[in-house]
Amino acid sequence: MSIEVVLLGTGNPLPDPARAGAATLVRAGERMYLFDAGRAVCMRLVAAGALPMMLDAVILTHLHSDHICDLGDVVTTQWVMCMQPKTLPIYGPPGTQAVVDGLTAMLAPDVGYRRAHHADLDWDPQLEVHETEPGVVIDDAGVRIIAAASDHRPVEPTLAYRIEHDGRAVVIAGDTVPCAGLDELCAGADVYVQTVLRDDLVRLVPAPRFQDTIDYHSTVEQAAQTAERAGVGTLVLTHQVPGPAAGAADEWVAIAQRVFRGRVVFGEDLTRVTADGP
Repeated sequence: MSIEVVLLGTGNPLPDPARAGAATLVRAGERMYLFDAGRAVCMRLVAAGALPMMLDAVILTHLHSDHICDLGDVVTTQWVMCMQPKTLPIYGPPGTQAVVDGLTAMLAPDVGYRRAHHADLDWDPQLEVHETEPGVVIDDAGVRIIAAASDHRPVEPTLAYRIEHDGRAVVIAGDTVPCAGLDELCAGADVYVQTVLRDDLVRLVPAPRFQDTIDYHSTVEQAAQTAERAGVGTLVLTHQVPGPAAGAADEWVAIAQRVFRGRVVFGEDLTRVTADGP
């Protein structure tokens, strides 16, 4: 196995009992990275056979609440489960430091309580924030992670990422419409994970706030066009908007297959997709 992708959470901002919030685990060689940290991420990490203290980094695509709302749980769980101090690197776009500073302030009472109660827990959470620009973000142990600008305006800046290892490549796009940065990352990728929207269904809901989501997410057709244009091997549909009805997966896949000639995977929580080694 070269790179494994586990969809920890495929939900959108509206609570869904069957879908956790936006989060994706990527295992590449000996490294393990968490992309985004939405609702219930730690529960899904455990279900995927991982724990926060096993992570080599948390990497954020953007700072929308549904992609970061359980970052505090990741930080706290990593801290209390480690038997000795261990730094948790957090990568994200400009603004990430301010978010982590606010998170640290929020957690301060709990940190004080736990340190007072546990004599062997004599350090605070060790966090190392890297505000990331397009380019190489990580190059370590045979794994290279490259960031490029995505387009989720008015949310900006936002980033998509390409993970390369052992001759294989996976792209975690996050929330974005088609753009040059996404095309650059997706070129020749084995797996492309894209949050998607069905504009035909969203337009049926007479709520302006809901219809506003159309202009800053890729539709299923647009994701398929990006995948086809880039020569991607597998397109993975995640973070579906609106939340899919039971039994609707084939319909979503069929829409993508009208455009994209490769494999299409409809994401459910804990779906696994592998970019196999040569």
